[in-house]
Amino acid sequence: MQTVLVLAGPTGAGKSRLAEWLATELPLEIISCDSAQVYRGLDIGTAKPTASVRAAIPHHLIDIRDPSEAYSAGAFVTDVARLVPQIIARGRLPVIVGGTMLYLRTLVRGIAALPEATPELRQAIDSEAAERGWPALHAALREVDPAAAARIHPHDPQRIQRALEVFRLTGTPISVLQHRTTPTTPYVFSRIAIAPASRTLLHGQIEQRFMAMLGAGLIGEVAGLRARGNLTERHASIRSVGYRQLWAHVAGEYDLDTAVCKAVAATRQLAKRQLTWLRSDPGMTWLDPTDAATKRVLKSRATELLRNDCG
Repeated sequence: MQTVLVLAGPTGAGKSRLAEWLATELPLEIISCDSAQVYRGLDIGTAKPTASVRAAIPHHLIDIRDPSEAYSAGAFVTDVARLVPQIIARGRLPVIVGGTMLYLRTLVRGIAALPEATPELRQAIDSEAAERGWPALHAALREVDPAAAARIHPHDPQRIQRALEVFRLTGTPISVLQHRTTPTTPYVFSRIAIAPASRTLLHGQIEQRFMAMLGAGLIGEVAGLRARGNLTERHASIRSVGYRQLWAHVAGEYDLDTAVCKAVAATRQLAKRQLTWLRSDPGMTWLDPTDAATKRVLKSRATELLRNDCG
């Protein structure tokens, strides 16, 4: 059975840098596992690899959707299933790199049998939210599905709506149904978590990176997306961490300092959730990007997979 290398980890930990370094040592192609990098025009705030990097190292699942379009975990799994055999046929190692844990969970554990969306029920939930507010609906979700509510932010309307929709359609919490999965790919996933041992270091890196994004023109990028006129804060692209907070700033909801504080805090919260998910996976190998041995261990693992599956 073919094995695919996965480099996961919290945002800002240095996964992409390690993957790009590994590509200078071994023949590989990178499959992005980032729910924001799929969108064209979301470049600075997603730390998307530069054009020169992408010219030197094959990258996949970047810039494949307009920001007004949807992309899902199911679509990701379908795309991975299509890409992996193509990459292996070229004698290269497929390396999945990213931190969108829903995509990774679906890829590794399989797809849950969830009911199709119901427009009428969604409209009813939207009307209820307009009257009571999404935090109130989040509280209602906590009553019927505390596990889902614990991982969904009170200001994440799409995920609150979906969790309530699933419960009202089936009578079963979405957190329960998501554990009843069916395998979707014939691959084994060799999973490595890239994360510094020091949370303080990670928090500092997150803040430094966001400030660098601001210096690179992130506000202008968000303003350009807003100027299109066909995007709102309800679109998945605009709900991406960093974009959501700066979108509100550009809309005049709060000043830049407040937006920056909110964005950095939200990114740190995201990293915490990512680490929690990674720690729940007993098959994960942990590597600290600040450890001098990390590159050696990573190259050894990748070399072994290349020899076994692509040789």
